[in-house]
Amino acid sequence: MGGAQFGNVMALALDAAREAAAAGEVPVGAVVVDPAGAVIATAANRTRRDQDPTAHAEILAIRQAAARLGNERLDGCDLWVTLEPCAMCAGAIAHARIGRLYYAAPDPKGGAIEHGPRLFGQATIHHRPEVYGGIGEQEAALLLRDFFIARR
Repeated sequence: MGGAQFGNVMALALDAAREAAAAGEVPVGAVVVDPAGAVIATAANRTRRDQDPTAHAEILAIRQAAARLGNERLDGCDLWVTLEPCAMCAGAIAHARIGRLYYAAPDPKGGAIEHGPRLFGQATIHHRPEVYGGIGEQEAALLLRDFFIARR
């Protein structure tokens, strides 16, 4: 996947995050790309709308991709997300066998990749994706900051 496509995929995740913010949800968006580079799932946070604490963008995108592929394993697929995944989402990423995780903004309070439990560094984890952070970080961080400032 070329550098220009990297930006295009994160742009889709950021669009989903903006849609979440417009709906009053925490602005997080996620995109799953198959091994051929095709987008197979796009989702945004829907915890409030669905009244479901598990309706994080990553979980919804993984569910969509698995349904589309007809397989619970997303071998070779990449997940792009606008915020460092939490422990629940990191666990789902490992169970889905996501090949590569790309995320924009770090989450020092709730993240579980480079913060908190650092799930993929634990000896008991069965699968560790390649992880790339900081792609689109400034735009994602600004979106989150503006969302929370507006709610205070």
